Amino acid sequence: MPSFKINRLAEDIRRELTDLMHTLKDPRIQGLVSIVRVELTNDQSCCKVYVSSLDGAEAGRRAAEGLSNAAGYIRREIGHRVKMRRSPEFRFIADDSIEYSAGIAQKLHELLPEEEQAQNAGEKEL
Repeated sequence: MPSFKINRLAEDIRRELTDLMHTLKDPRIQGLVSIVRVELTNDQSCCKVYVSSLDGAEAGRRAAEGLSNAAGYIRREIGHRVKMRRSPEFRFIADDSIEYSAGIAQKLHELLPEEEQAQNAGEKEL
């Protein structure tokens, strides 16, 4: 079970990575790219970063590839910004959870007017 210190460090790394993403000039990282989750190992040597894009799964894969190419720079910057003995090795993994949740929200939005119409029709019959 992860400790509170590991969770706190992972959240700090997530916050700093989000800030760093705005400074990177790689065209693959442009657009609506966000960090979904950060998993830090107990020995703080490896950090898995799950990246997702609202533009689709392919844009998320390109963003993960662009971030992987900038992993050395990111590791150095995180080492300067977050107080740790040594900065972890970063692995960027594409995740399609934002696209999936946007699709579910769209389907729910489409169903809502139908339910309201059915409910209004039921009230008129009474």
